[in-house]
Order: sequence, then C-alpha cells, then structure tokens
Amino acid sequence: MYFAHDVYATLLPVLNLAIPEDPGTIMWSVRVRLTTCCSYRTLQAWFPILTWLPRYRLSWLQMDLIAGLTVGLTTVPQALAYAEVAGLPVQYGLYSAFMGGFIYTVLGTSKDVTLGPTAIMSLLCASYVGGDPIRAVILTLLCGTIQTSMALLRMGFLLDFISYPVIKGFTCAAAVTIGFGQVKNVLGLKNIPQGFFLELYYTFYRIPEARIGDVVLGLLCLGVLVMLTWMKRTLKPRSEQGTTMARVAHSLVWSTATVRNALVVVVASLVAFSWSAFGSPVFTITGKTSQGLPPFRVPRFSETTPNGTVISFGEIVRDFGAGLAVIPFMGLLESIAIAKAFASQNDYRIDANQELFAIGLTNVMGSFVSAYPVTGSFGRTAVNSQTGVCTPAGGLVTGVIVLLSLAFLMPAFYYIPKASLAAVIICAVAPMVDYSVVQKLWRIRKLDLVPFLTTFLLSFWEVQYGIVGGVVVSGLMLLYNIARPHIKVSDHGVLVMELDSGLSFPSTEYLSRMLYTQALQDSPPRSVVLDCHHVNTIDYTVVNELRDLSQQFKLQKVGLIFSGLQPSVLEVLLAADLPGLRHTDCVEAALTILSSITASD
Repeated sequence: MYFAHDVYATLLPVLNLAIPEDPGTIMWSVRVRLTTCCSYRTLQAWFPILTWLPRYRLSWLQMDLIAGLTVGLTTVPQALAYAEVAGLPVQYGLYSAFMGGFIYTVLGTSKDVTLGPTAIMSLLCASYVGGDPIRAVILTLLCGTIQTSMALLRMGFLLDFISYPVIKGFTCAAAVTIGFGQVKNVLGLKNIPQGFFLELYYTFYRIPEARIGDVVLGLLCLGVLVMLTWMKRTLKPRSEQGTTMARVAHSLVWSTATVRNALVVVVASLVAFSWSAFGSPVFTITGKTSQGLPPFRVPRFSETTPNGTVISFGEIVRDFGAGLAVIPFMGLLESIAIAKAFASQNDYRIDANQELFAIGLTNVMGSFVSAYPVTGSFGRTAVNSQTGVCTPAGGLVTGVIVLLSLAFLMPAFYYIPKASLAAVIICAVAPMVDYSVVQKLWRIRKLDLVPFLTTFLLSFWEVQYGIVGGVVVSGLMLLYNIARPHIKVSDHGVLVMELDSGLSFPSTEYLSRMLYTQALQDSPPRSVVLDCHHVNTIDYTVVNELRDLSQQFKLQKVGLIFSGLQPSVLEVLLAADLPGLRHTDCVEAALTILSSITASD
C-alpha cells in the first residue's frame, strides 16, 4: 500500500546503501516523509473517488443514473435563467453547468452536492463584469485560483469569521434583488437600468408599457410552478403496501413536480413557437444563441473595446477590486454550508478544505470552457439527495445531459420565452427569503439583528457593501466582547473578581479601571482576589498593566492574589517576573491568606 516505501527499499540496495534504522538520521526522516506523502491514504484524501469507487455496487448505478438525469433536467433551465441574472448570453449558463459534475466526482467529499451556476453567484457576477463574457471568464479563473490556493494552504477556517446573521441577511437581500429583477421580464419590459432602486422605480413607472402576452405567460408559469412545488411538499412518502396503480401515480406526481422547471420551460417554448409559426409573436423570447460545445482554450487576458482600445489584464483585475475577495468567499461559503447541511442530514462527514479544492479546481477548469464562477446549488443538491443519489458519480450524468443540450438543443432555446425563465428564477429564490429568521434572532439574541439588518439593507445598495458591512459590524461586536470581558464582583471581606474569558490587550484598560474603581479608590483600599480559572490566554500588554497594578496595590498596602491560574497563563506570568506575584489554586486559599494578613496587621 505504501508506494514510496517500496521504491525507497528497492533503490537503496541498488545504490549499495543500507536502510537506516536510527530514527534520528536524515535518511530516516526522508523515508518517513515520502511514505506519508505518497501513501494510499494520502491519495484517498486528495482524490476521494478512490474511497468509494473500489466498493461501488451495481445497485448504486441505477440510483446515480436516475438522480443525475433528474438533476440534469433541473440544471438546464436553471442555467439558462441564471445566465440572464448574470447579464450574460444564455449559453454561458450551460457553459458553467457541466464542468462541476466531472471535477466533483473525482474530488468531492459529499455524495449530494452539485456544482454549477446559482442565483447568488450570478448576481455577484453581474455586479462586477457588467455583462462582459471575457471579464466573466477571467473572473472565474482568478476566483478558482484564489479558492484552490486557500485549500492548499488550509485556510478554510477564514470562513468561520462570517456569522450566521450576515449570511442570512445577504441571502434574504439577494433573493429580493434577484426576484424583483425578474419582474421586468414577466412584464416584457426592456432597457430597465441596473441597480435595485433604479429597477424598482422604472419597473413601476413603465408598467403601462407591459406586454400582455408576457404578463399572461409569466403568471401562468408562476402559478404552475407554485402548484407543483406545493404538490411535492405535501406529497406523502410512497407506501410499498399500496396498489400498483397508487405507486405509479405517486411516482408520476413526484417526477412531474421534481422536473417542473424543465416541464414549464418546454411547454412555454412550444407555445411561443406555435404563436411565432402563425405569424403572431406576442412573447419576448431568448433569441439566437451560439450552437455547439464551447471550445477548450486558455482564457483571454485582455480585451479590445469597440473603439479599438486594448484593456490590459492588470486594468481588468483592478476593476474587479473587492470582487476578488467577495466572490471567492461567497462561493466557498455557499458550497460548504450546503455540503455540511446534507452531510449532517444523511449521516456522513465532509472535508471542508477538500471541498475548497474541488470548487476551486472546478472554477479554474471552467474558465477554459468559458464558464462564469460557480458554487454549490442548494436547490439542485436537494433534488439530488431526495432522488436517492449514492455517490458523486451522479454528477457525471448531469454533466453529460448539459453537454448534449449544448450540442443538439441550442436551436430550440431560441424560442424560450424570457417570462418563463423569469418564473423559474422567482420560484427558485423565493424560499431564500426567510422571514422567520428575524423572529428567531429577536427571541434568542436581539443584538444579532444589528449585523443582519446592516447586511440586508446595504446589500440593496451594492451586494459587496452588504457583506463587508455585516462582517465589519460582527467583528466590532466580537471585539467589544473581548475588550469588555464580564467581571463578576463579590464581597467576602475582600473583593473577589471572577473573569469569564481570556485577557488580551483590548481588555487592558477596562480591567485596570475596574480594579482602580472597585478596590484602590475605595476608602479604605481593599484587597482583591482575581479568580482566573476561566482565563486561558494572556498577552504582554495585560502583563505589563498587571505589573503596574501590583505596584499600586503594594503602595496602598493591600493585597492582589491570583487564583486558579491555568498552567499556560501561570507560565507567562512567571516568565514576566512580576514583583510580589502571589497565586493560589483556589479562591478559598487566597481568602485565607488575605485574612491572615489582615489579622496580623
């Protein structure tokens, strides 16, 4: 199993070298490192397919095929719709939808997750590329490179600094922004300015210009999608004891509701084609799209404007600005959150850094086929899980379906009404508007509403400002808790001050003020026992302040004793050589010492 070990053992006799047995030698160290790095277990960690493929069962193949087919029929219409959200030609949605299935099959650690275009990533992409396909592809490459680098450096922990209220505030605002952004397509309005507030104003202002055909079709599509969604949600589990007819009916309803997006888009396209064939084009349709598979090529690193000006790669990167931080982070956050949720639901574990590697490499390779940034899709992952997928191999089937659509069905996409795609998007993002989260935050911890509302409101201005604003507010709240640790004061003849957290430099002034006001400025001054059994960290700034405080207590002829110091904290205080440092294992012992000192005085 240990390839490096075998090679090493084979080469040494040939080179007339003895295998070192002393663990202290350099050769032994090299041998151990090679054995560890190239072991089969390490290969399994980097390529999780090696874990499940050797034990793959034929019964799994049927479930993976069904799941892949179902997800594929969901992916195609959603990819076309999300390309509209990103402001790109619809074929770019399909260009972005197949690479994830192939890469994730080899590198992914979740059997359920599907990678591809999503509503949130499409909205973020629209904010930074302005509908320019060349910039979208460059952004994909840069995002993938950043994400892959983070995975190799094991930097997934950075995602822990984005709190739940910030995530929910952003997703709610993004859902409202995306959903309302599609109202213009339902109404058949054109040339509506970008930006939520401008869209809001001009959409209502131009309602009299709405096309009746688009309005009717859009509302019908919305009604059908809502009805099918409700049917699937209320459908009871199939009973094996029921009649054959009942089981068939159950499967038919479930299948129809699952592929509802594809069904609605196909029927709407047939309606639009029929009206156009009779010379009555009453719907706004997608129009001409590029046919065939995207060429596999290195992304272009510059672009030429219509007036002949060449924009360099450096200028494009500068234009992206904060997007190079926001988009990779949100892509990772969305994908890992989905993977963790379904891993918990289906009782298995994921490797967060490996997930980063999978999504990063998907974006890097996707840039070679003209994809825009992708991440994990909650809706399609849910479909994948509910259909009973057994391994990530279901993604292969989904990828093949997307490729077949690109190769043979692009001419048929000409007649897809924009109103039907808008209905698909609105129904997809509607569940993201979680009204109950406000009630939960109010009930559990009202202060968490501050980052939530900050993120929610700022996201309507610019999505990146919402995320950054929410993270900053959450960070300030976290720093405030560090700078103002809770200190419980009790009187036992002397003051006992119990600290509930670590001591670091932001809390120095607060701790010093508490000791001065509660003990040294009292008349007469009082001795203090600092109960530190909860304190597990301390830094130089705090130690330096404690040195001054010890001197002040000595001048006032009162005592300062530390109680319950953990070994790591005690080690720091001893290394600082504080004059007159006194410490005990418990508060009672400290009180006894101070009582005896007071009695002797």
